[in-house]
Amino acid sequence: MSAKDRARAMAASVARTARSGGMSEAGLSLLAEAHALAMRPRLERLHDERHPMLLHPGHTVLVLMHDLDLSEPRLLAAAACAESEDAELRVSLERVGEILGVDVADVVAAVPSSGSEDLAEALVTAPVEVRLVALAERLDHLRHAHLRADPSRGWAAHREATRVYLPVAERTDPRLARRYRYWCRKFAGRFPPPGRTVGG
Repeated sequence: MSAKDRARAMAASVARTARSGGMSEAGLSLLAEAHALAMRPRLERLHDERHPMLLHPGHTVLVLMHDLDLSEPRLLAAAACAESEDAELRVSLERVGEILGVDVADVVAAVPSSGSEDLAEALVTAPVEVRLVALAERLDHLRHAHLRADPSRGWAAHREATRVYLPVAERTDPRLARRYRYWCRKFAGRFPPPGRTVGG
């Protein structure tokens, strides 16, 4: 299955889940447009159909719909366009606002990037809806951290999740907190600090 085929399959899964949750036709249209917009830079740059970042927009949206029963189209559209890891895969805020509306762009803009100096403060002080989007978006990156070519990036993602995202999730939503605890435990011994080996 090609990258484009996988993207189409993910788009269908997102639409099917949203429709089963009772989303309006207008909401479905906004979400489909957001997902397509978020996938454009990925389809242009990620030529490996199994690349862990390829389906990230859809995975983020599905976390919010499946785990939190979130069905607000504006927030789900913002979640599709959020990208905390790789600047090259982000859609510009100007483009998000132009295509999806300023309300969606405002939520995307409020999601802090990984590695930000004030990351914990930015998450804690953000509105709950922004925090949920940020936590769901980062959770998908954490789930795929072990697939990164550079092990040091996997270690950094795990450390940041344990020190920042997990405590914020515990203050925000018990379902997301449970997911973070699972993945932080799962990878606790897989990512030794740079310069050390597992078990060293």
